[in-house]
Order: sequence, then C-alpha cells, then structure tokens
Amino acid sequence: MKTNIRYSLEAQADRIEALLALHKVDAVVRGGIVTPRYIQFHLLAGMSTKVKKVSSLAEELALALNCQQVRVYRREGTIHVEIPRRDRTPVRLLPLCAGLDRLPPFTAVLGVDESGAPLLLRLTAPDVAHLLLAGMTGSGKTALARTLLISLAMHNPAHSLRMLLIDPKGRGFGGLEALPHVVGPVISDSGAAALQLSRVITEMERRDREKLSRPLLILAVDELADLIQTGGKEVEAMLNRLAQRGREAGIHLIAGTQKPTAALIGGSMKANFPVRLTGAVAGRDEARYATGITDSGAEKLSGKGDFLLVVKGDAVRFQAAWIGPDDMAAVHDRVAEMGEPVSRLADKQAHDR
Repeated sequence: MKTNIRYSLEAQADRIEALLALHKVDAVVRGGIVTPRYIQFHLLAGMSTKVKKVSSLAEELALALNCQQVRVYRREGTIHVEIPRRDRTPVRLLPLCAGLDRLPPFTAVLGVDESGAPLLLRLTAPDVAHLLLAGMTGSGKTALARTLLISLAMHNPAHSLRMLLIDPKGRGFGGLEALPHVVGPVISDSGAAALQLSRVITEMERRDREKLSRPLLILAVDELADLIQTGGKEVEAMLNRLAQRGREAGIHLIAGTQKPTAALIGGSMKANFPVRLTGAVAGRDEARYATGITDSGAEKLSGKGDFLLVVKGDAVRFQAAWIGPDDMAAVHDRVAEMGEPVSRLADKQAHDR
C-alpha cells in the first residue's frame, strides 16, 4: 500500500514538473506533505520565477492532475501546489486528545495543522480574548464550535470552567447541555438571550468590583448575525460591552456566523475579536471580513472542516477535529472522571456566585 501511495505521489510530481517545463517555468518539486484532507507539493523555484506565473497555471495543473481544483500559494521562500485527496479521512477529536499529554488549563483542541501536528488554542493567552468563527453552510463552523467546547470540557473541571450557550437556530449546540460545565439550558429565544446577556454583564460588573476572574465563563453564540438581527441594538450593545470588558473578568465570547460582513464585524467588535477561525466563505470580500486580512484565500477552502486560524494577521491552515453523536458517551465518561456526574443540570448561577 505504501509503495502504491509513493508511486502515485511521484507520478503527480512528474506531471507538475512537466507542465511547468512546458510553460517555461523554472521550478521543480522538492518534497511535500500529506494531510488528512490534501496533498501539498513544495516547489524549488529559480530566481527568475514569478509566483503569479505559477498561480496562473492552477487550472492547467488541475487538469493535469485530474482533480477539481489546485491551490497555489507562497509561504516564505517556497511555492506550494496543493490538491485535495480523493481518500479524505476525518480528524476525530477523541483519538487526537488521547495522544496528548496534560494540557494547560483552558486550552482547546482545534484539530491538526498542515504538518499533522495537533493545533491547540489557550483562551487565557494574552493574544486571544474572544474567538470569531466564520464560514458558510458546509464549512464545518458549528462542528468546530462543538469540538472546541467539548475539548475544553474534557480537560477542565466544571468548578473552574462554566459555559452559557445561545443557539438562535436551536440546532448547533444540541446535546451539550448534559455537560456539567453548562449553566442552564441552551437558549434559542431572542428575549431569553437578551436576559442572559444582561445577567452576564451583571456578573462581569460584580467580578470587576471584587477583582475576580474565575471560574472562567464562556459565552458561546452559534449564530451571531441572527442573534443581533432578532435582538436589535440592545443585544448588539451588550455584546460589544462584553467583548470590550469581559476578558479581565474571565469572561470569553465564542461567536459564530455564516454572514461575515462589514456591518457585523466592524468597529469595536472587530478590535475585540483578535482570533479568527475561518472556514470556507462565499467570496473574497467575505474572506477579508472574516479573517481581518487581505488575500487570505479563505474563499478557496474546501469546506468540511478546512479552516484558517488567524492571529495577529498570520494565518495557519488546519483540519478541524470532528466529534460525532456516537462519541458523546466517551466524552461523558471522561468528564465524569473529573468528579461531577454528567446530567441535565438545573441553573447553577447561584452556586457560581
């Protein structure tokens, strides 16, 4: 099997080199990597070779390699030619977590990066504060949000980490309310969501007065645009206030949206979401709004968990880990090992105070 794979990769590399030579491009394939979702060939280019020249051959490369599309881009001194794998394999969260040593507190497992290494994100890191997840239908945005929250619950006891879940569409966070970290039911009604935001602001002000920041409190919103549309200016103002002041009180927002627009992600909201997790979006404008950078290539992502992690203007491509309904029993067992039974719990806000 390995011999067949190696033969296939060498044949593809030969086709790339033959096409480049045909178009008088001075470049040869020098290695590459194979990830669960795509194959990346690294080109060693001559001094006179222009990246735009190679990029202009993307359609011809796709035809030569018999694939739907080819992504060509430069990273540092190397040109990359990337093609999707036909035998794509999902990255499952539970086996990925099983291979990790003890994680630092409040660290989420996102998936694997381009080298196949686990990609982690610590919410309490100085550059993080709040997270914005963006991606159109089929991008895997909601699945990544679930993965992020579940990985945090698996590695942090409920007494140190609390979660409030707002899901305007009533589909994204189903089943998570059984985790002991989740305070109360998943909220889908706009009126109840506004009341919950008001309570969180009251809690933030209390923590500010008493100089408290624990337990860490995560407010997760599955569809930010829908919440703001139904809740109006009042809800938008409360979200902005939490985004501006929540971090010092140990309150972090994790917000998802299918509609990354300038109106939604602008002004103070943009400044207070320094970390972006961006999946496939409809076009270059949406990619720019979602990532906060130009020419990120997010509009060329293949969907189904193909994401960019953007921090301080730098983008890291990764394959999001996935957890299915059948895996939740194992999650519950893992959480129960930390000392609190998993069940549908009543509101614990009084206990937190």
